[in-house]
Amino acid sequence: MIQLKRGRYRARFADSEADVIAAQTLRGRAFHGGGLDADDFDALCDHVLVEENRTGALVCCFRFLQLASGGEIGRSYSAQYYELSALESFAGPMVEMGRFCIDPDLHDPDVLRVAWGAMTSYVDDRGVELLFGCASFSGTDARTYYDAFAMLKARHLAPRRWLPRVKAPDVFRFAQRLRRKPDAKKAMLRMPPLLRTYLMMGGWVSDHAVVDSQMNTLHVFTGVEIAAIPPARKKLLRAVVG
Repeated sequence: MIQLKRGRYRARFADSEADVIAAQTLRGRAFHGGGLDADDFDALCDHVLVEENRTGALVCCFRFLQLASGGEIGRSYSAQYYELSALESFAGPMVEMGRFCIDPDLHDPDVLRVAWGAMTSYVDDRGVELLFGCASFSGTDARTYYDAFAMLKARHLAPRRWLPRVKAPDVFRFAQRLRRKPDAKKAMLRMPPLLRTYLMMGGWVSDHAVVDSQMNTLHVFTGVEIAAIPPARKKLLRAVVG
């Protein structure tokens, strides 16, 4: 059970249909500029809401899909876009974090901190050994993110034993195509905040990005093996949980 309160914000599970619709509405604003963002996975997931304490306004949301082991990886949202058979041999519990979004009108780093505190609580409570999902870059023009993709190629590719293979019809194979040395400053400026956090926890990514025209994003499969998170980073995350 997530009941986390820090500073101006609190995190909790959605516990009603109205809560899920509120999350779908925020996702619609963040991903499509309005309307509802909903799919069949919503009924299978635990939804986390981050709200402002004073007003109760929803400022961030995301969802978790629990999997007993890699043998269930085909049930995941990510499996629609990536060939994930390499992860079928992963023995421990997994959770997919998806549809992460923050109110596009809000720019407060504490929201992300509380969200990751909620994620940490969820992972700890359930003994999760692998956290994964799709980390998205806004827009579908890969040229905008060449330095970021070059950085991913140079430092953050998945171990060969877990590496996702191509499944989607339209992909940018950055590990094959890019030969440039990344400009570290430009790379980090163009890296999505959620992906930066994954990488700081020792996360790794696929060697290609999926071009998702429906969502107007480029996304990479991202995994974090919980046992491999640096101790100092674990300490910071657990400090938020309290």
